[in-house]
Amino acid sequence: QVQLVESGGGLVQAGGSLRLSCADSGRAFTTSAKGWFRQAPGKEREFVAAISWPGSTMYYADSVQGRFTISRDNAKNTVDLLMNSLKPEDTAVYYCAAGSGPTSDYRRYRAWGQGTQVTVSS
Repeated sequence: QVQLVESGGGLVQAGGSLRLSCADSGRAFTTSAKGWFRQAPGKEREFVAAISWPGSTMYYADSVQGRFTISRDNAKNTVDLLMNSLKPEDTAVYYCAAGSGPTSDYRRYRAWGQGTQVTVSS
């Protein structure tokens, strides 16, 4: 029952907003750091944001700093990514991950969701 499930992806126009959510439905990673990564066609997986447990420390990629906000609701065991001022270059499949600490290194995450598509039109 170890699983992460993302939701909230979709199609938006440039300048718009989307809120992604990640649920640890099996509650196997309650005290784990959580992160968001994305991958565009033909590109490697890219770090987006990460948050510690219980949620006091947050890290962001330079490309999303000031536009995206990561948060977690420990009572619901969910992690959200609020994306504002979206740009076409934000188009990618977004993945939620759980690991041992807030880090941009994908190798430090031991569980991943299936991904949700975010498409930003110009």
